[in-house]
Amino acid sequence: MGRSQVKTKKDVVQMMETSVPDTREVVKGMGKTLVHGIGVGDLVWDNFDLFPAYDEAIAKIGIPFFQALGNHDQDYRQGGDDTSDRTFQAHYGPTYYSFNRGKAHYVVLDDVRYLGVERTYDGYITPTQLEWLAKDLQLVPKDALLIVCLHIPVHNSVKNNEDFYAVLKDFKNVHIMSGHTHFNKNVIKNGIYEHNHGTVCGGWWTGPICGDGTPRGYGVYEVNGTDLKWYYKSTGEDRKKQLSAYVDTLTNQKRLIANVWNYDPEWKVEYFLDGKAMGALAQQDGFDPLSVKLYKGDKLPNPRPFVEPISTDHLFMAHFGPEVGKVKVVATDRFGEKFEVEVDA
Repeated sequence: MGRSQVKTKKDVVQMMETSVPDTREVVKGMGKTLVHGIGVGDLVWDNFDLFPAYDEAIAKIGIPFFQALGNHDQDYRQGGDDTSDRTFQAHYGPTYYSFNRGKAHYVVLDDVRYLGVERTYDGYITPTQLEWLAKDLQLVPKDALLIVCLHIPVHNSVKNNEDFYAVLKDFKNVHIMSGHTHFNKNVIKNGIYEHNHGTVCGGWWTGPICGDGTPRGYGVYEVNGTDLKWYYKSTGEDRKKQLSAYVDTLTNQKRLIANVWNYDPEWKVEYFLDGKAMGALAQQDGFDPLSVKLYKGDKLPNPRPFVEPISTDHLFMAHFGPEVGKVKVVATDRFGEKFEVEVDA
């Protein structure tokens, strides 16, 4: 799960050199497990001539790949909401469909509604799709693992999300996979877990992290019957890298900021000062320090200075005395796996 959003051939080269070999290695490490990929929209960046180059990159990964439509995959020169999808449909097929693999039922939807003025759209799932979805789900057991993939986040950006949730109300094991935002965020609403993914392109191919400090990468999901486990895979990094930590010096004290990008309320984030356990870190909204360094300012980053730091709620903070020399942060995910990082203070 992730978004490439390539604009130029130079972007495609970066994707070929970074994301493609990284994903190939992850797939290789899964052995004989059945694997498929799903792109949650913005495969390209309004440049439809790059669809074949994107396809070539995906083909090198060597697994079946399903695609969802993003706002940058719509051809705004074609007219209205239906007609703007025609270029995508001609290349990839329908913009909404479903399939089964094992005991999981997958649904791909189009929740980008083009409003008829160039690059103007909103998040909306058409009544036609909702009617189709209701009929589709009549054939799915209520205890099945249901995975819904779309582009714009449902929890806060789809105007008729309550109508959508109503169609899903009898299903107890639902996961929504979304993109669009260029940051990573997990939200549980109406008993549904929404994974809003960081991007393969990071800062639009200008830097190694998204605006919230999440490394460029993608979600990896492991299905076992109707159980789902997951982790975020940072491109070029070991899968154990699940957080970053920074220490800066203030007046008469030091400050720790930890960024746990795939955090949800079931995680536990603790810290240690010079080996002494200090308990849980306090969650804090704010900006990732590396993101500020790379992207803050009218001329940064080059060549796409519109990329800016994004405030996030998956930061954790503590203050302590200047005498501390070593700081360690240990994050434990909802599956009990521990990840840690140690930095000099």
